[in-house]
Amino acid sequence: MPLGVTFLVVRAIVGFLDKSLTLLPDAFQPDRLFGFNIPGLGVVLAVALVLVTGMIMANLLGRRLVAFWELQLAKIPLVRTIYSAIKQIMEAVLATDGKSFRKVLLVEYPRKGVWSLAFMTSDDLGEVQDKTAANVISVFIPTTPNPTSGFVLMVPESEVIELDMTVEEGLKMIISMGVVVPDSEAYRRKIQAQQNLE
Repeated sequence: MPLGVTFLVVRAIVGFLDKSLTLLPDAFQPDRLFGFNIPGLGVVLAVALVLVTGMIMANLLGRRLVAFWELQLAKIPLVRTIYSAIKQIMEAVLATDGKSFRKVLLVEYPRKGVWSLAFMTSDDLGEVQDKTAANVISVFIPTTPNPTSGFVLMVPESEVIELDMTVEEGLKMIISMGVVVPDSEAYRRKIQAQQNLE
């Protein structure tokens, strides 16, 4: 069954990308140029387009184009607010040296005695920290099976349990609705070390 589903998904993606070739002018349609249909040519075109776009954006000209584009967006009142907020979130989440989404935690939510998987998003909360007695951290509790939505909670650091599983393993568990329980390599090493000490 997994092989069949994988085949169907790949076939659907290739079919969708092949349909994108219809956007080309009639003179450049592969069927007219070669006289026959070439399955997967849309995938090659999409990969080439992504690579060329990446190379353009990575050089000096690309940076100038992005800076010019952002300057234009900054002049539009509502768009400016939405764009800057999304940009800040993406930079915080995707930064390789950041602390966001680096730890998988267990949090008692929605009530005591019931545990939920969460991801630590920040431990520097500024005013929130100043106005709370306990040392709090910000955590994101995703919903299942769609982890792009969820809840942001400020939780006392002493009340969370840090897990050894990776973020990817945590996401797999959430997306699978708890069916796929990760066999964390780090956790196994930790248990093995404890057994060796005994």
